[in-house]
Amino acid sequence: MKPALAFLLMLGGAANAADPAGVAPVSGYEFMEPATRQLQDDDFLNPAFFLLEQGRALWDQPWPDGQGGARSCRSCHGDPETGMTGVAARYPAFDAESGRMINLELKLSREVADRLGAPAPAYESDALLALTALVALQSRSLPMAIDVDARVQDWVDRGRKMFETRRGQLNLSCKSCHEDNWGQKLRGDTISQGHINAFPIFRLTWDEVGSRHRMFSWCMDSIRSEPYPFGSDEYLALETYLAVRGQGLLIEAPGVRR
Repeated sequence: MKPALAFLLMLGGAANAADPAGVAPVSGYEFMEPATRQLQDDDFLNPAFFLLEQGRALWDQPWPDGQGGARSCRSCHGDPETGMTGVAARYPAFDAESGRMINLELKLSREVADRLGAPAPAYESDALLALTALVALQSRSLPMAIDVDARVQDWVDRGRKMFETRRGQLNLSCKSCHEDNWGQKLRGDTISQGHINAFPIFRLTWDEVGSRHRMFSWCMDSIRSEPYPFGSDEYLALETYLAVRGQGLLIEAPGVRR
């Protein structure tokens, strides 16, 4: 990012006087170029659907259960189109077993390891992205609606602090772009409100599918700040806050973004 552009972003709310707290959340889809929208809108053109085919194969793949039989995701949950409807819209969620928030990727990875006895797929691996995209697809057009109780609220508050804290050599926060300057131009792109309802996404800049946490790390790198590990408490808190911040937005997964 050029210093002049960073300076424009650090002007705060001068360029966009609207208070996002009083504005209905707007999906990043509304800020995209028409050609990018067309890629997302057409399941035959959406490049993320190539990974979805891998997700379907993994869903059906039997794993030895140690007793002479084999189990798969389908063995317990049946067709993803029926068994997984609405699941992604409820994540991240508080996990009593670990005492922390867990997102869809971590839940799926643990299920593969604990229920199927297979190696847990690594965060950001093709296998985990494929399963996440497959499950997220079954919530498409449903609103994000995570359950917020006192335990979750603690993570929401931590995530809000993450969102609002300036960091890195450019001294910018998530809020600097996605709340104070959304709707303005940056390098020819329109700055969105920073919502997460389309993930996992095929990002044209990456030329592949990526998760919410990869996007967080990309933003950290862009402001020259040290990223956190995928699946870290910091990213889970930020993801939880953003899910609450975007409550009611319809799931678009798998999305396409520039």
